[in-house]
Amino acid sequence: MNAIRTIVARRELLWNLTARELKQRYKGSILGFLWTVLTPLFMSAIYVFFLRLLARGVPMADILIGVFAWQYTTQCVQGGLTCVTGSANLVKKVAFPREILPLSQVAANGIGYLLSLLVQFPILAVLLWQGGSGFSSHWPLFLFWMAWQTVFNLGLALLVGALNVNFRDTQHLVGVGLSAWFFLSPVMYNMEFARHLAASWPWAVSLLYANPLAPILNGYRAALLPGAAAGFPPAAWVGFALAPLTLLAGALVFRRLQKNFADLL
Repeated sequence: MNAIRTIVARRELLWNLTARELKQRYKGSILGFLWTVLTPLFMSAIYVFFLRLLARGVPMADILIGVFAWQYTTQCVQGGLTCVTGSANLVKKVAFPREILPLSQVAANGIGYLLSLLVQFPILAVLLWQGGSGFSSHWPLFLFWMAWQTVFNLGLALLVGALNVNFRDTQHLVGVGLSAWFFLSPVMYNMEFARHLAASWPWAVSLLYANPLAPILNGYRAALLPGAAAGFPPAAWVGFALAPLTLLAGALVFRRLQKNFADLL
């Protein structure tokens, strides 16, 4: 609670760091913010193409939602990795709550994700219209799942940001881990596809549900797509609970290790 009060008191610094991150991200880029939209769009198009070649019936709307949400998490993790090591001068010379550094990364990426919805939602509307339907009446739940994903992303950013200061191999391990995690998450496929593919291994589907991103992505789809259901078997509640637990673990590790940041940078 003391850390939260301190961060609120230094909210101007948080906003300045968030604004700096947004400006640096698109500095010198011709397309600027459009890359926030174009990258997941290109990824979605590639996956849709290959899934069609494999004759797998995964709706493009499911893939679009999954890839945009995945991009939000990966950007928070990658930004969190260097949020402390990339601000060495600030950490060494200025006294401020260090938690502001990963928080500013998540805030900047959260703003980018919100702006990307201005493109994602119209595309989804067109896809649903072509299928003779529209957005689900549960669409306000999208905001809940976005908040829940932000909690999870902040926990990851705190965790990898602190570990990368003490163990520089963290960035390499995280890169490999993200590649594996992508395929172990229902990003470019939905749970119906996963159950069909793993019909002989029901335990694999349970493990997939225990992935913290699985209930989040399923929740997004259930909120926006008519006929989609989030589905909460027991394993899904494990994944759901891991989001706040990740935030708690990340905050504890960050607070424990931050006393050595200035010496290690």
